[in-house]
Parts: sequence; structure tokens; C-alpha cells
Amino acid sequence: MKYKKGDFFLALFFCLLAHTGLGQQSHPSKGFGRYFLIAHRGGVVDSTNAENSMAALQDAIARGYWMIEMDLRLTKDSVLIINHDNNFKRYYGVDKPVSAMTWEEIRELRTPRGSQVLRLEDALAAASGHIQVMLDNKITSGDTLLLRQVVDLLQQYQLDKDALMIGADESTGYFTGKVKLSCTRQQLEVNIQKPGYQPDFYYLFGDVHTMAEDDVKWAQAQGIMVVGVVNWATYRGRSRPYIAARRDIARLKSWGVQYFQLDSEFDRYFR
Repeated sequence: MKYKKGDFFLALFFCLLAHTGLGQQSHPSKGFGRYFLIAHRGGVVDSTNAENSMAALQDAIARGYWMIEMDLRLTKDSVLIINHDNNFKRYYGVDKPVSAMTWEEIRELRTPRGSQVLRLEDALAAASGHIQVMLDNKITSGDTLLLRQVVDLLQQYQLDKDALMIGADESTGYFTGKVKLSCTRQQLEVNIQKPGYQPDFYYLFGDVHTMAEDDVKWAQAQGIMVVGVVNWATYRGRSRPYIAARRDIARLKSWGVQYFQLDSEFDRYFR
């Protein structure tokens, strides 16, 4: 078979793409320029997608989020699940605490559109290789055997390296050094004095009302990651919520913040 000169260069071009990784997304979750977005409440949550649902998670991956925030809870029979509220009333119509129901009962729940509650393991399996994870740990237990399951699952699905956690006080000691933990500046200043401290153990976490530009610059100078927060609850009830959110995002950007946890309706201000 004879090849044209153009065929040779075309083949060479695709070989170079494959070798350099330019033909694929080398950082598939960085889809908003130089900003790293964390999808609050389990992904892209809207009139179609329930919080912490598989559909919300998959849409966050498709939209190019760097990370997804999941709300971690424990069932009556000690199964790790993700669910924002402490009951299932809002999406599933069942006004029972998570801790009062077994996984066998919970797995039968459905939203009107067919979404169901996810085990942590199922959510991590879906995220693995596609998107990083932040866990909002709403488990108040300090049981190390239980907490070890969380770390083991993160490691199993190769999500432990970049994982972030908003931690319950009872588990802070166990997770320190295993998962990067959220802090205020005041907490960071205390933690810096502890034996074995490393800046990679923690991150500064807050919005324009709970941290200032000086806090951000201080953390960055210490080599500590900074995550800004832009959540819908802050703006609900305001006459012009999107204008207020856009203003706060611009302010955080001007401070040098590159990581943002936000509700998906605000990602338009990063495109």
C-alpha cells in the first residue's frame, strides 16, 4: 500500500498527541480555566438532579468540575452513605433520621425521578479516575474502626491523595495527616504549633464573611491551600442573589483564591 506524504505527517501528529497526552484531558476535572471548582451537595443539583445523586455526580464530571463535595452519614447498621440532611424527608418523603434506618430500608427509597441514596463506596467508585472528592463528615462517632473504613475506601479508589474533608470534631484527631482538613485561620495558628505539623494536613476554608484578604495571603505564605465558599444558602432571600454572588466571587478571585466550593448555579462566573 502506498502512503501519501500528508498521511505520514498526519500519523506523526497523532503519535505525538498520544505521547504527550495533548489528545486527552491530562487534568480532566479542571474545566474552568485556572480555577478548581468543587461541586457542593454532591454535584450539579437542579430541578432534575437530586442532591448527592448519581446523576448530579455524573453531571459534575461532564461539566468539568475538579472535585465533588459529598455529605457523609452513617446508617443504623453502620453503612456509610451520602445524604445532605439528617433525614430523608426533603427528597424521599420519609421523615426518619438516617441513623434510625438500615441500609436495606434506605436502598429502597426513590425520588419522583428515580434517584436513590448512594453508599459512599458506590459514589467513590463512580468518581474514581474522573473527579476528586471532598467529604463533609457528618458522623459524630470517634470509632477508629469506622473512620478507618473511610480512609480505606479513599485509598481503594485512589482518591486519598487530593481528598478534602470538612470534619466533625470527634474525628479530627484520627483524620489529621490522612485527609486534608478544613480550618479557620485561628485553628491553623493553633495547629501550626503542634508536633508533626505539616501545611498539607489542612486548608483554609471560608467565604467573604468568615475570612479576609489578609487571612488568604497569610495562608498562601504558609503554603496552605485556600478554598473559598460560595453557597446558595448565603444568598437565598436576597433581592438580587446572583449579583451578590458574582461580586463575592470577584472579591475572592482578587485575593488570589483559585479553589472554590460552590453550588452549580454559580459556575457561570468562571466560564
